[in-house]
Amino acid sequence: MSTLFKEFLQESKQRMDQETVAYASRLQAPDTLKEAMIYSLEAGGKRIRPLLLFATLHAFGREQAAGLATACALEMIHTYSLIHDDLPSMDNDDLRRGKPTNHKVFGEAMAILAGDGLLTYAFQVIAEDAHPLVTARMKLRLLSELAKAAGPEGMVAGQVADMEGERRQLSLAELEAVHVRKTGRLLEFAVLAGAILAEASDEQTEKLLIFARNLGLAFQIRDDILDVEGTEEEIGKPVGSDISNEKSTYVSLLGLEESKAVLQQLTAQAKEAVASLGLQDEFLLAICDVVANRKS
Repeated sequence: MSTLFKEFLQESKQRMDQETVAYASRLQAPDTLKEAMIYSLEAGGKRIRPLLLFATLHAFGREQAAGLATACALEMIHTYSLIHDDLPSMDNDDLRRGKPTNHKVFGEAMAILAGDGLLTYAFQVIAEDAHPLVTARMKLRLLSELAKAAGPEGMVAGQVADMEGERRQLSLAELEAVHVRKTGRLLEFAVLAGAILAEASDEQTEKLLIFARNLGLAFQIRDDILDVEGTEEEIGKPVGSDISNEKSTYVSLLGLEESKAVLQQLTAQAKEAVASLGLQDEFLLAICDVVANRKS
C-alpha cells in the first residue's frame, strides 16, 4: 500500500466521519431522532462506498469535493440499511461495528425512524448540493440512479431475497442474485456516481460498472469468509451469525478454500476492467486489495 493511498484512505475517512455527522447535526429535527441518526453515523466503518466514489473522481483527475455531498448521502443510505438490518424482525443483531446496535440503545421504534430519516434525508442532501461543478442535470441522474440502487429493484429487493432464502439452501446463481442487489448495487452506485460527476463516456462507464460488479461480489465473499474465520473484536459483531440464521453463503456452497479462490478471481477481474481504462487508476486498484484482504 503506497504512502499516497494511505493518505487518501485516512483523509477520506476523516472527511466522511466529520461531514456525515455535520449534515445530520444541521437538521431541524427532534433531538432524540438526531441523536439516534448520529449514533449510527458516528460508528464509522470502512466507508468503502465513499472511497470508491472519491477514487473514481481521482481516476479522472477531478476534485473529490465535487462528490462530497453524494458520498454523504450514500453513506446515510448504507447506514439506514444497517440499522434496519439489525432489527429483531430482520437479523436480530446486538452489535454493529463494535457498538450496541441502534435499537438496543434507542428502542425499536426510534431505530426504525432513525433509518427512515437517514434514507429520506439522503435525497435532500443530493438535491441541495451547492458545489459549482455539480449541475442540475447531474443531480437529477444521481437521484434517479440512487433510488434504483437502494430501492425495490436494488438493495431492498436483495434484502427480501435474503430473508426468503433463510432456512433453505440457495443455488450459486440464486445467492449471487441476492448479493448483486443487496450489497452490490450501492457499491456500483458509488462508482457510477463518480463517473456521472466526472462526465465519463458511456464506454468508460460500462467498464467501471464491470469493475464495480466484480468488486461487489468479492466484497460479499470476503464477508462470508470473515463470518467463519474472523473474530468478534475484528469484525465488530458476532461471528457465525450466518450459520445461526440458517443463511446460504459462498462458504456453505463452495467451501472455504474454493470461496477464497473465487474471491481472488473476482478481484483480478475487477482490476483488469479498471486497468483497461488507462486512467489514474492506482486508488481503484488499491481498493481491490483492501476489499480482498480486509479483516472487518
